[in-house]
Amino acid sequence: MKDVGLVLEGGGMRGLYTAGVLDTLMNEEIKVGGMVTVSAGALFGINYASGQKGRALRYNKTYIKDKRYMGIRQLIKTGDIISKDFAYYTVPFSLDVFDEDAFKQSGIDFYATVTNMETGQAEYKHITEPFKEMEVLRASGSMPFVSKPIKLDGTYYLDGGVADSIPFEKAKELGFNKRLVILTRPLAYRKTKPNSFLIDRWYKNYPKFKETLKNRYLNYNNTVEKIIEEEKRGETFVIRPSQTIPIKRLERDPNKLQAMYDLGVKDTLERLEELKRYITNIVD
Repeated sequence: MKDVGLVLEGGGMRGLYTAGVLDTLMNEEIKVGGMVTVSAGALFGINYASGQKGRALRYNKTYIKDKRYMGIRQLIKTGDIISKDFAYYTVPFSLDVFDEDAFKQSGIDFYATVTNMETGQAEYKHITEPFKEMEVLRASGSMPFVSKPIKLDGTYYLDGGVADSIPFEKAKELGFNKRLVILTRPLAYRKTKPNSFLIDRWYKNYPKFKETLKNRYLNYNNTVEKIIEEEKRGETFVIRPSQTIPIKRLERDPNKLQAMYDLGVKDTLERLEELKRYITNIVD
């Protein structure tokens, strides 16, 4: 399905909803030609490209309460609330191994969104060797305030969701005739204006980044409205949570992670026939 592009929103542990959706797509052998992802959408969604059904849920439930994985202790110790060494290297390289060979053989063009702190703009990194490009994936998921900026080729980056929370316009730019967008918030959700004073103080050395961060709520809400309009016209297919599950961005309750995942499975199964019709009706 080279004409179908998959767009994955972030949202921290709400991304387990996305994992449930993607595992269901794998069960049904629904394939896409490319993926444009951001933050948790990149970190969890990459398992779809490698065909590793169940992996995102498994390693998160296994290690979510492990002090080596994430938490205030990590933030104080390293400046990152999610451990660089354990979460991005020990787990995928040793404890729950990511299948890079399968990823390469999938034929899926995989893009991870990052935010350039100098320009305040989104950049879309084409991931071809995840193990070598782990820092790009880490940058995509490094949330403001609780993560240190990550240096890539001499430039500092943070969470791609700051500049482009739902990169569906990039999927259109890449030429995908059909877009399957997976969101992690219900239909009625809209972001609210952030604390500008805190942003100004925290990122005073990055004026363009801080303006992007201040306006993130506006960009997000405008993007959601555009997606809804395309959805109504049948140009984009959207799977989003059918209900609100109270879950923190850095949730550590395995039962809530499971509930978010299960909702993704349920919502996808309920829309499955509709989705299959949408995908197979490829038009120029």
